[in-house]
Amino acid sequence: MTEKPIQHHYADEYAHCYGCGRLNDHGLQIKSYVDGDETVCHFTPGHKYSGGFPGFLYGGMIASLMDCHGAATAWAAMAGMEPLPLSRFVTASLKIDYRAPTPINIEIEIRGKVSQIKGLKVVVDLTLSAGGKLYAEGSAVMVQIPIDKKGREDGDKP
Repeated sequence: MTEKPIQHHYADEYAHCYGCGRLNDHGLQIKSYVDGDETVCHFTPGHKYSGGFPGFLYGGMIASLMDCHGAATAWAAMAGMEPLPLSRFVTASLKIDYRAPTPINIEIEIRGKVSQIKGLKVVVDLTLSAGGKLYAEGSAVMVQIPIDKKGREDGDKP
């Protein structure tokens, strides 16, 4: 497993996401790591992230965690293929199947594995589990925002 979280490699202008931005003092600041041919993230959601049923995690939080971890997985896959700086990834599609209510106050593990890379598009398979039990699984289609030769994202003013 890598020592430095994937998100700590993001350029400062891409480090303000609520879920994974290291520069967002009010965000979750999740940390994803490369672990062999997968990526892994551990997070312990507290009571403030509970859903409509006491003791269980809000489904939107599960989606947010899987979304941000999917973007980190895509970034890590492409970082080895392109010279830095590497721009951020945005979500084109996120599909989640909720398998069981996810408890709060227990460390959850999110794993990602790239199943396809085609141009600027990366497809990531994702799982969310705790204590060896699968609570959610799905996939994300992440798309890299293109950067022009001057280091600007397409659409930025010169």
